[in-house]
Amino acid sequence: MKDRTADHRERLDAHVLVCTNDREEHDCCADAGGEQTLAAVKDWLRERDAFWSSISVTETGCLGLCSADGAAISIQPRNTWYSDVQPEDVPAVLESAFGPDADRVAADRSVGDDRSVDSDQSVGDDRSAGDDQSVDDDHEQSADD
Repeated sequence: MKDRTADHRERLDAHVLVCTNDREEHDCCADAGGEQTLAAVKDWLRERDAFWSSISVTETGCLGLCSADGAAISIQPRNTWYSDVQPEDVPAVLESAFGPDADRVAADRSVGDDRSVDSDQSVGDDRSAGDDQSVDDDHEQSADD
């Protein structure tokens, strides 16, 4: 076993986690467009030449934000969490985190980065964000729980 923490910390500035979990007993991201949302995240980054960059994208199992209305996304280490994300919501979510051209990638790695969106605010809303908690095909990882 090798501890690769330092290597990954050096390479990555952000990690976008997209739930595509499928299950029968509850609402799940797979049934709410998780695969399409994951594709939209990758496409947005590709369009900005930021796909093989310091932003990693990972398809995950359950992130604990289950909904019939869309997928769950988390952006780390920003500690931002979104539920009910549809593919058409992805540009606003990623612009909020990385800027419209994905040029604001390196971020303060502390919890509560002031770029997060407060719980009463939708992504893309013009109000200022609060301090609430809120890639690539060949290197895609699966982190099922």
